Amino acid sequence: MTRVIIVRHGQSTYNIERRIQGRADVSTLTDRGRSDASKVGKALTNISFNAIYSSPLQRAKQTAEIIHGELVNEAVQSADVQISELLREIDLPLWEKMLTSEVKQKFPEDYRIWHENPQELQMLVNDNGVTREHFPVLSLYEQARQFWQNILPHHRGETILIVGHNGINRALISTALGIHPSRYHSIQQSNCGISVLNFAGGLGEPVQLESMNQTQHTGETLPSLRPGHQGVRLLLVRHGETEWNRQTRFQGQIDVPLNDNGRQQAQKAGVFLQNVAIDFAVSSSMLRPKETAEIILRHHPSINLELQDGLREISHGLWEGKLEAEIEEEFPGELERWRTIPGQVQMPEGENLQQVWERSTEAWQNIVQTALDNQRQTGLIVAHDATNKTLLCHILGLPTDNFWNFRQGNGAVSVIDYPSGLNGVPVLQAMNITTHLGGVLDKTAAGAL
Repeated sequence: MTRVIIVRHGQSTYNIERRIQGRADVSTLTDRGRSDASKVGKALTNISFNAIYSSPLQRAKQTAEIIHGELVNEAVQSADVQISELLREIDLPLWEKMLTSEVKQKFPEDYRIWHENPQELQMLVNDNGVTREHFPVLSLYEQARQFWQNILPHHRGETILIVGHNGINRALISTALGIHPSRYHSIQQSNCGISVLNFAGGLGEPVQLESMNQTQHTGETLPSLRPGHQGVRLLLVRHGETEWNRQTRFQGQIDVPLNDNGRQQAQKAGVFLQNVAIDFAVSSSMLRPKETAEIILRHHPSINLELQDGLREISHGLWEGKLEAEIEEEFPGELERWRTIPGQVQMPEGENLQQVWERSTEAWQNIVQTALDNQRQTGLIVAHDATNKTLLCHILGLPTDNFWNFRQGNGAVSVIDYPSGLNGVPVLQAMNITTHLGGVLDKTAAGAL
């Protein structure tokens, strides 16, 4: 496994001014940007890095150097930050240095395309008297693919750090997972946010998004709402650990309760979310998420918990109650198919992922619509590993065969925003936050589904 930790640069002067930065190298880190970069270094100090790569733009390069200075790993301390031109920010030559409000006013149709169909945004750029077509988002995705193809072969089995920008970081995550450029705005990267990708090999081989956009080290419990947010924020939590999780026994719809560690994880999630204003709460109707939700809601005693059958775990049918070795013996080859082409597996006397998709997304859409109708802003949703992963595929426009691209730790929190209601594109603001359970990397048992 190659572990890649991706960080966005610290707050810059252009960030504060709400000015388009692109590839302009004028903007510099603010005092907060430098302070947050130092906090990133402290948060990562127990991780041993084999290499650090940075964008050449000064706001990213300075962030990388501050992080590098905080790391106690001797191998990294003695190595320079390596600059990669392929980590430059998205190229928006006609908008660079303009205020966002000015771009809206001067280029209203292009700005609409940028938000609604970013892959179609086109700029006519004059290069030495020759006009050429430039598609900023498509070019950025090709740049990200080139970076992965150049870098991954050199770091098999190693851990590397990348310091880039909001746009290129999104493109790096998207090209790794196969997220289409039309979903460019469906994932976000906060200043000094930390994301973790685990590659089995090169680009195109299995990859897992372990976590995305962790901001807790900077003092932000959850990423802040985007400017102009009018919609709903959902906090998607996986239930705490059960004994069957620890044993890696398939539980599915067998109603296994939390173990003591699972209750502690729920308590820690409750403390983590205690200062978040929660307006409503929904749980799968099964015991383990229901108890997890009830423990979290001790900090929000006025909130009633609604139960939804549509959020129940996948039915593993005849696999339920069995360990992997037992399943392999009884259903030879099916576990390998489940690991590699999960969308094509029909659980014997159980469900397939399409069935989970249909019932869970229907429940999810109804939750969002009800919240919008009742003008509720933030909801707690507690469900299961397979349910959550299926919902994440739905949110990012991915098919069920991308199911394994997402990790969901016991007691982990993901943040999904609907800034423009159900008709707009949902935004995955953060995924699989487990800092309340023990640091940047996910140390939960996770276990079988």
